[in-house]
Amino acid sequence: MRSICFPITSRIHYARQKRLLEKLRSHPKINLQLIVGGSVLLDKYGERFFPAIQKDGFRVDEVLFNVVDGGSNIAMAKTAGLTALEFSNSLHKLNSHVVLIRGDRFEQLAIAMVAAYLNKTIAHIEGGDVSGTIDESVRHAITKLAHLHFVTNEDSRRRVIQMGENPRSVFNVGSPEVEFASLVDPKNDGRIVNKVGTGPQIDVQKPFLMVLQHPVTTVSNNRRNTETLLQAIDALNMPVAWFWPNSDAGTNEIAKAIRIYREQGKIKNNKIRFVTDLLPEDFIGLLRKASILIGNSSSGIKEASYFGTPVVNIGTRQQGRLRGPNVMDVGFQRLAIIQSIKKQLEHGRYPPSHIYYKFDTSEIIVKILSKAKLQSQKKFFDLKN
Repeated sequence: MRSICFPITSRIHYARQKRLLEKLRSHPKINLQLIVGGSVLLDKYGERFFPAIQKDGFRVDEVLFNVVDGGSNIAMAKTAGLTALEFSNSLHKLNSHVVLIRGDRFEQLAIAMVAAYLNKTIAHIEGGDVSGTIDESVRHAITKLAHLHFVTNEDSRRRVIQMGENPRSVFNVGSPEVEFASLVDPKNDGRIVNKVGTGPQIDVQKPFLMVLQHPVTTVSNNRRNTETLLQAIDALNMPVAWFWPNSDAGTNEIAKAIRIYREQGKIKNNKIRFVTDLLPEDFIGLLRKASILIGNSSSGIKEASYFGTPVVNIGTRQQGRLRGPNVMDVGFQRLAIIQSIKKQLEHGRYPPSHIYYKFDTSEIIVKILSKAKLQSQKKFFDLKN
């Protein structure tokens, strides 16, 4: 029996890998180990996620209280350090064969470092992408610590190999989150949004907007940018589901901008509903129905492409990522944001794109993980040889 440890330190790690986790759990030769920590355990970032993991029948092997709250760069750095300390104990106790890491979050880099020093085989999902902010550096750093690479597209596969990884260890399997989105029941239209958060009800059968704006960790103007976005959305006078940001540095600036804008009575549009989070299936259902997704979430680059949902991508957070024709890029200028939204509303839905979709992504990943040779030592693969 091969023990595979999957750390969940953010709501996206569960929401976007649920299909993969189900496949790992049901495999007869795999013992799935879950370590849950980070913002998943904090109510303000996702109060429903930890109970949902347990309700869905997953066994949680370890719980880590590893967050230094504060929403600043120093809080992120200290959280990474605390994560390394706490995860060292858990991984030593579980004695996993493989540590499966998803994405580019700072806690995941700390986990990859610990796993490497404990001589564990590291598998990495979503390496090779390029994007804005510190996330790209973190993603590439995890790639250099990992032994197995599950990339989402051919461009990313090429980049991972370019970084000195053996081509035989790099697999273009598509995106697990897009696979999950493709399997969500079409009857789920996200109307559950009206039972969470605060603000007016949203008729999901009529045009409405989704806003998902996360902090950019390498800039100091998250508050000003959020105020600009608030002004633009407010001017459109449309129903809006506005989601709370993640826990990265700058989140307090975004939250403060929203609170002050609301408390000072600046919002003229009384149709904005503010939402902390939705469970995976409900979020996908809402995204599928939305007229436009606005902000800087990778959901606009990936899941939205599969549904053909129009996207107005703002700022640099997703800069450089492979994208479909449904994405319109714009900077933080009020009029430019308004004009881009109006253009996307006029255009309407796009044809579905499969740039991130492959059939049976999770099954392929599980099959490779169940049979791959365990290894701890890495060597640089020189393409000249």
